[in-house]
Amino acid sequence: MDEYYMKLALEEAKKAYDKGEVPIGAIVVRRGEIIGRGHNLREELRDATAHAEIIAIQRACEKAGGWRLTDTVLYVTIEPCPMCSGAILQSRIERVVIGAMDSKSGACGSVVNLLSNKGFNHQTEITTGVLEEEASTIMKEFFKSLRNSRTKG
Repeated sequence: MDEYYMKLALEEAKKAYDKGEVPIGAIVVRRGEIIGRGHNLREELRDATAHAEIIAIQRACEKAGGWRLTDTVLYVTIEPCPMCSGAILQSRIERVVIGAMDSKSGACGSVVNLLSNKGFNHQTEITTGVLEEEASTIMKEFFKSLRNSRTKG
């Protein structure tokens, strides 16, 4: 099932790509039902907090009727940053499934691991490498395209 939901997160990432946003997508699932979807919208909304995970969590909270997202899994194409990891902990998401890791700003094991920190009152299970190549490829293609457009313009 992890691959199925990661494919849906990749579809969200493609939406971001098509808008000129960094192509990251996220899906929140509770007992087999998608309760939140999101993709990066920082440029469109001019909002530094408009990350895919934050948007998916906000929509999941709306659908769930509260801020506690217990019994949920977040599928995200790229490892969450510290801000998104904080939101994951605060919303009590049980597990995060990650496509590709982010060695520059990842907070689920690459740079730091906030989700497994025993100092917090909640820890989140982490699964990595689900459709890793696809998640990594869309990011590489996006940044290659961005670099090419800058050299031509």
